[in-house]
Amino acid sequence: MPSRRPKAGIGAGHGPIYSGFRPTLGGPPQFVGSVEASYESRMKVDGKQTRTIWVESDGASLGIIDQTLLPHRFAVAPLKTLEDAAHAIRSMQVRGAPLIGAAAAYGVWLAMREDASDESLERATACLLATRPTAVNLRWALDEMLAALRNRPRGERVAAALHRANEIAEQDIAINQAIGRHGLKIIEDIAVRKNGERVNVLTHCNAGWLATVDWGTATAPIYLAHDKGVAVHVFADETRPRNQGASLTAWELGQHGVPHTVIPDNTGGHLMQHGLVDLVIVGADRVTAQGDVCNKIGTYLKALAAQDNKLPFYVALPSPTIDFTLHDGLAEIPIEQRAASEVACMTGKTADGRVVSVQVVPDGSPVANYGFDVTPARLVTGLITERGVIAANRAALAAAFPERAKLPS
Repeated sequence: MPSRRPKAGIGAGHGPIYSGFRPTLGGPPQFVGSVEASYESRMKVDGKQTRTIWVESDGASLGIIDQTLLPHRFAVAPLKTLEDAAHAIRSMQVRGAPLIGAAAAYGVWLAMREDASDESLERATACLLATRPTAVNLRWALDEMLAALRNRPRGERVAAALHRANEIAEQDIAINQAIGRHGLKIIEDIAVRKNGERVNVLTHCNAGWLATVDWGTATAPIYLAHDKGVAVHVFADETRPRNQGASLTAWELGQHGVPHTVIPDNTGGHLMQHGLVDLVIVGADRVTAQGDVCNKIGTYLKALAAQDNKLPFYVALPSPTIDFTLHDGLAEIPIEQRAASEVACMTGKTADGRVVSVQVVPDGSPVANYGFDVTPARLVTGLITERGVIAANRAALAAAFPERAKLPS
């Protein structure tokens, strides 16, 4: 089986993290987090440091964790062409807004290896942009790749594409570490108020390291708290219809040794009513300029339950997830509608170890499968970003990220 980690470069486990802003090839300066001598790869599989995507040792292809096979089988899949990358995003072999962005960036690099012409560049970005409509990180990463490559000689495009894709992946890791540090303080404060008793976090879908290059967004504070010895426990929503909470969040928490309990999607409100949840932390696929949050379907109901029970509801997100071109999330964010089979069928492991898919919906019953919903900013306690915990409103977002904000004069 191919190695889970490349021997050098993007997946080697240690690399530079820069403070403030740094220049990038062909694009504007990018904020990439706080000063660190080197980053620590947080995530492990069977005790081995592991990322979700990396450049293989041949220098010509990518390796990814095939997330469609988890939790019952861990397997690495190769990506050698633009078409491989597009399929991986579309089929959700890679998923989660930050990881989709990184995979798309590397997809452009693979396309440039085949053909570095202007036509190939435009074709590649159009192909990748069409794979998933909701997560804004995809568009952001492709814009970054276009900015880095469009005005460069063809002979330089392959190296420049790999350089920028590596930067995007490294930036994701640095941002997620910073999100973890800022979110850690929230968990530690609750632990102090509870006199060291266990802090119970409810999360929805998978906003863990499997949804990013490493660390995760919503899980980054949890991993840091656990590793510091804070007693923390996670209620992981199963998150129908693809069961990313039950299949992915529970798997990665188990790999890291974090205490957790998988719950049916409709259990969270009951737990909140009985004082069994201290806070909610979720991820995001797109956040508007005014702080509306688009995330996996069912997130809105968790926010409503949290508000009714006077519990904090936090959203952990990297700044590329903020879409300053949109304002009203309900009216403007495109909501992906996925295949009926995801609802009509379920996949699991039988008693004899076989992984099978079975139909759970009667023949002929129509199925609707909306992938995401929008939580209005008024229900969000705070946005945990790489620049701190900020209010979910236009002024706070613009103040935190002035280089990206587009506000009317």
